[in-house]
Amino acid sequence: MVAATTPRLYIPALTVEQQIGGTPLVSFQRITAHLPPSVSVYAKAEWVNPGGSVKDRAALNIIRQAEQSGALAPGKTLVDSTSGNTGIAYAMLGAARGYRVRLYIPANASPERLAILRAYGAELILTDPLEGSDGAILAVRELVQAAPDRYFYANQYGNPANWQAHYHTTGVEIWQQTHGAVTHFVAGLGTSGTLMGTGRRLRHYNPAVQVAAVEPDSPFHGLEGLKHMPTAIRPDIYDPALPDRTLRVSTEATYAMARRLAREEGYLVGISSAAAMVAALQVAEELADSGQPGVIVTVFPDSAYKYLSEAFWQG
Repeated sequence: MVAATTPRLYIPALTVEQQIGGTPLVSFQRITAHLPPSVSVYAKAEWVNPGGSVKDRAALNIIRQAEQSGALAPGKTLVDSTSGNTGIAYAMLGAARGYRVRLYIPANASPERLAILRAYGAELILTDPLEGSDGAILAVRELVQAAPDRYFYANQYGNPANWQAHYHTTGVEIWQQTHGAVTHFVAGLGTSGTLMGTGRRLRHYNPAVQVAAVEPDSPFHGLEGLKHMPTAIRPDIYDPALPDRTLRVSTEATYAMARRLAREEGYLVGISSAAAMVAALQVAEELADSGQPGVIVTVFPDSAYKYLSEAFWQG
């Protein structure tokens, strides 16, 4: 007698990695209400990624390429410096793929980000907060130089896999979602990977697309995740010739925009997202004043859930 077998059910479900990318474009109602119909502003809602930020894209591509090259293999520990989001992506993917993750992060990173990293099981080395992300970079470089065979140095600031992730995903998505109508791309400068990869891809589609970089307006600022390039360690993947212009935004204007986005649009976004919106709105207003049409797309790297302990929300 042949035992009956139960057919295996096919249930469509996604792994963590399969959830990365394909984020929606969001629009605005009140903050952009003063603009003419010929000028529109959109943002990629990158908090939809499973790790909660745009950095999931780069981290996944960095890990995949390292596995393919043999630089990352079972038994090796992934190490890098981070201000939080890339570290969360590493920790999430490391847990899913079975890698140990050791991260160097400024000690003044928000409590929420530190708690998330520890929840994923990452080993954290807290660096001098006064040295910011540059201090974390220098610390991890010292570790890797002392024992290069023990670690895979992901090097998000110098690894081409960072910007290539956006060339192959973010830029393609923006082009498709706008049906090729995008005229301006605006993105913040941290590692610069989002701007470099997305900007290059959009220029591949249409060389006339204008690319604007966003950075803090001074070396001493409160915009976590963004670099003031003139005074910071410049990422190796950053090409200053790519952007058509660099827009500098203040900490105060960014904090005010974060509150506006939450209270006028219902978007609870992170600090770098608010900075990107300040710059995107500036571009839109310039177009409106000159009578030119435009479709401006920016990137909202993450939501505000990792920054809610910041005092500026009470303003």
